[in-house]
Amino acid sequence: MDITPASRKHRVIVVGVDGSEQSIAALELAGSLVPLAGDVLRAVTVWQYPIGFGTFAPITWNPDDLAETALDDALSAAFGDHPPCPVERRVLQGPAAQVLIEESRKAAMIVVGSRGHGGFVGLLLGSVSSAVAERSACPVLIAHGTLRPPDAEPAAARTAGASA
Repeated sequence: MDITPASRKHRVIVVGVDGSEQSIAALELAGSLVPLAGDVLRAVTVWQYPIGFGTFAPITWNPDDLAETALDDALSAAFGDHPPCPVERRVLQGPAAQVLIEESRKAAMIVVGSRGHGGFVGLLLGSVSSAVAERSACPVLIAHGTLRPPDAEPAAARTAGASA
């Protein structure tokens, strides 16, 4: 008899992606961990309306499309055309920390970069990674800097080697 909760049957490693170098390194690190700790990698990009827009946004601005493009670019930078594992893509609206904490409820692990695009350059830990580490429902791995996992070569090098 299988008593594994439905949310834990497929071990999901969630990674927060904002397009920064740290989030691309977090993607690569999470991808290398899937064979050890998960079944699938879930890459999550989060967006929210800027406070200055209030309830009105420019008609031509489509944040979902921009977030999809940013996620595609980050996945391509991390893995080229050959991700090392199955990848689920999610673009969600809301505050980044809150959305990632909610994602952690159905995850085996969550991986975030130590710093994203915002905030102050001198801080060692960004507000999103700090909040996720504090309130996550699963283990959290914080990828510091742009350190790549052992034996990982950048996607550009893999692509260049494949075409040679």
